[in-house]
Amino acid sequence: MLFHMSFAAADPERVSRVMAEFIGGEALPFPPVSDNGWIALSDDEYRTAIEVYPLGTVLREAEGDADAYGVVEGADRHSPTHGAIGTALGMDEVLAIAGREGWPAKYRKRGGQFGVIELWMEGRQMMELLTPEMQAEYLATTTIAGWRAMLAAGPASAVA
Repeated sequence: MLFHMSFAAADPERVSRVMAEFIGGEALPFPPVSDNGWIALSDDEYRTAIEVYPLGTVLREAEGDADAYGVVEGADRHSPTHGAIGTALGMDEVLAIAGREGWPAKYRKRGGQFGVIELWMEGRQMMELLTPEMQAEYLATTTIAGWRAMLAAGPASAVA
Protein backbone atom coordinates (compact mmCIF):
# COMPACT_ATOMS: atom_id res chain seq x y z
CA MET A 1 0.00 0.00 0.00
CA LEU A 2 1.17 3.54 -0.69
CA PHE A 3 1.03 6.11 2.13
CA HIS A 4 2.53 9.19 0.51
CA MET A 5 4.51 10.40 -2.47
CA SER A 6 6.15 13.62 -3.62
CA PHE A 7 6.91 15.45 -6.81
CA ALA A 8 7.85 18.93 -8.02
CA ALA A 9 5.65 21.60 -9.60
CA ALA A 10 5.99 25.18 -10.83
CA ASP A 11 3.21 26.24 -8.42
CA PRO A 12 3.30 23.84 -5.44
CA GLU A 13 0.44 25.49 -3.55
CA ARG A 14 -1.94 25.36 -6.51
CA VAL A 15 -1.04 21.79 -7.43
CA SER A 16 -1.39 20.73 -3.79
CA ARG A 17 -4.85 22.27 -3.58
CA VAL A 18 -5.98 20.40 -6.71
CA MET A 19 -4.49 17.13 -5.43
CA ALA A 20 -6.32 17.68 -2.11
CA GLU A 21 -9.55 17.86 -4.08
CA PHE A 22 -8.75 14.56 -5.76
CA ILE A 23 -8.08 12.76 -2.47
CA GLY A 24 -10.82 14.44 -0.45
CA GLY A 25 -8.35 16.19 1.83
CA GLU A 26 -6.85 19.56 2.59
CA ALA A 27 -3.78 21.43 1.30
CA LEU A 28 -1.40 22.68 4.01
CA PRO A 29 2.13 24.15 4.05
CA PHE A 30 4.96 21.58 4.08
CA PRO A 31 8.01 23.29 5.63
CA PRO A 32 10.20 20.23 6.44
CA VAL A 33 11.68 20.10 2.92
CA SER A 34 11.03 23.54 1.44
CA ASP A 35 9.71 26.90 2.63
CA ASN A 36 7.52 26.87 -0.49
CA GLY A 37 6.46 23.22 -0.22
CA TRP A 38 2.84 22.10 0.19
CA ILE A 39 1.12 18.86 1.12
CA ALA A 40 -2.27 17.47 0.11
CA LEU A 41 -3.31 15.46 3.16
CA SER A 42 -6.31 13.16 3.50
CA ASP A 43 -7.85 11.74 6.64
CA ASP A 44 -8.71 8.49 4.82
CA GLU A 45 -7.82 5.16 6.42
CA TYR A 46 -4.29 5.32 4.92
CA ARG A 47 -3.69 9.05 5.66
CA THR A 48 -2.88 9.47 1.97
CA ALA A 49 -0.56 12.42 1.40
CA ILE A 50 1.01 14.04 -1.65
CA GLU A 51 3.97 16.37 -1.06
CA VAL A 52 4.58 19.02 -3.73
CA TYR A 53 7.96 20.77 -3.84
CA PRO A 54 9.13 23.68 -6.02
CA LEU A 55 10.71 22.71 -9.35
CA GLY A 56 14.42 22.10 -8.95
CA THR A 57 14.10 20.66 -5.42
CA VAL A 58 16.17 17.55 -4.81
CA LEU A 59 16.48 15.21 -1.83
CA ARG A 60 19.93 14.37 -0.52
CA GLU A 61 21.07 11.57 1.73
CA ALA A 62 22.33 12.96 5.04
CA GLU A 63 25.46 11.58 6.65
CA GLY A 64 25.22 9.60 9.86
CA ASP A 65 22.23 9.81 12.15
CA ALA A 66 20.26 12.49 10.31
CA ASP A 67 17.18 12.67 8.07
CA ALA A 68 17.32 13.25 4.34
CA TYR A 69 17.02 16.93 3.48
CA GLY A 70 15.74 18.99 0.56
CA VAL A 71 17.54 21.73 -1.36
CA VAL A 72 16.67 23.63 -4.53
CA GLU A 73 19.60 23.29 -6.90
CA GLY A 74 18.21 22.57 -10.36
CA ALA A 75 18.55 19.48 -12.51
CA ASP A 76 20.30 16.57 -10.85
CA ARG A 77 20.28 12.79 -10.83
CA HIS A 78 18.44 13.03 -7.49
CA SER A 79 14.74 13.77 -7.25
CA PRO A 80 12.23 14.82 -4.61
CA THR A 81 9.96 12.02 -5.83
CA HIS A 82 9.57 9.34 -3.20
CA GLY A 83 6.90 7.25 -1.55
CA ALA A 84 6.16 5.62 1.79
CA ILE A 85 5.27 2.01 1.19
CA GLY A 86 3.96 -0.47 3.72
CA THR A 87 5.68 -3.84 3.91
CA ALA A 88 4.92 -7.03 5.81
CA LEU A 89 8.67 -7.56 6.29
CA GLY A 90 10.45 -6.66 9.51
CA MET A 91 13.22 -4.08 9.76
CA ASP A 92 16.00 -6.69 9.79
CA GLU A 93 14.65 -8.24 6.57
CA VAL A 94 14.40 -4.87 4.81
CA LEU A 95 17.92 -3.90 5.90
CA ALA A 96 19.27 -7.28 4.76
CA ILE A 97 17.80 -6.80 1.28
CA ALA A 98 19.20 -3.26 1.11
CA GLY A 99 22.59 -4.59 2.15
CA ARG A 100 22.45 -7.34 -0.46
CA GLU A 101 21.77 -4.71 -3.13
CA GLY A 102 24.41 -2.31 -1.83
CA TRP A 103 21.79 0.39 -1.19
CA PRO A 104 22.07 2.74 1.82
CA ALA A 105 19.26 2.24 4.34
CA LYS A 106 18.64 3.32 7.90
CA TYR A 107 15.85 3.66 10.44
CA ARG A 108 14.56 7.19 11.02
CA LYS A 109 11.86 8.56 13.31
CA ARG A 110 10.18 11.31 11.29
CA GLY A 111 9.51 14.34 13.47
CA GLY A 112 9.32 12.12 16.54
CA GLN A 113 6.02 10.84 15.15
CA PHE A 114 6.53 7.66 13.13
CA GLY A 115 9.37 5.42 12.06
CA VAL A 116 10.49 4.68 8.51
CA ILE A 117 13.31 2.81 6.89
CA GLU A 118 14.95 5.39 4.63
CA LEU A 119 16.10 3.35 1.62
CA TRP A 120 18.15 4.86 -1.23
CA MET A 121 17.45 2.75 -4.33
CA GLU A 122 20.56 2.61 -6.50
CA GLY A 123 22.09 5.05 -4.02
CA ARG A 124 20.11 7.93 -5.56
CA GLN A 125 16.32 7.62 -5.20
CA MET A 126 14.75 7.67 -1.75
CA MET A 127 11.87 5.39 -0.80
CA GLU A 128 10.48 5.03 2.71
CA LEU A 129 9.47 1.54 3.83
CA LEU A 130 7.13 1.04 6.79
CA THR A 131 6.96 -2.22 8.72
CA PRO A 132 3.57 -3.10 10.28
CA GLU A 133 4.58 -1.34 13.52
CA MET A 134 5.67 1.76 11.59
CA GLN A 135 2.42 1.72 9.63
CA ALA A 136 0.47 1.83 12.90
CA GLU A 137 2.54 4.83 14.09
CA TYR A 138 1.99 6.59 10.76
CA LEU A 139 -1.77 6.07 10.83
CA ALA A 140 -1.99 7.25 14.44
CA THR A 141 -0.06 10.50 13.90
CA THR A 142 -0.62 11.70 10.33
CA THR A 143 -3.98 13.48 10.43
CA ILE A 144 -5.07 16.94 9.34
CA ALA A 145 -5.58 17.90 13.01
CA GLY A 146 -2.16 16.47 13.88
CA TRP A 147 -0.53 18.37 11.02
CA ARG A 148 -2.13 21.63 12.14
CA ALA A 149 -0.81 21.02 15.67
CA MET A 150 2.69 20.32 14.28
CA LEU A 151 2.59 23.57 12.25
CA ALA A 152 1.50 25.51 15.34
CA ALA A 153 4.35 23.97 17.38
CA GLY A 154 6.96 25.24 14.90
CA PRO A 155 9.60 23.78 12.57
CA ALA A 156 11.39 21.62 15.16
CA SER A 157 8.42 19.23 15.26
CA ALA A 158 7.99 18.94 11.47
CA VAL A 159 7.46 15.53 9.88
CA ALA A 160 8.84 14.59 6.46
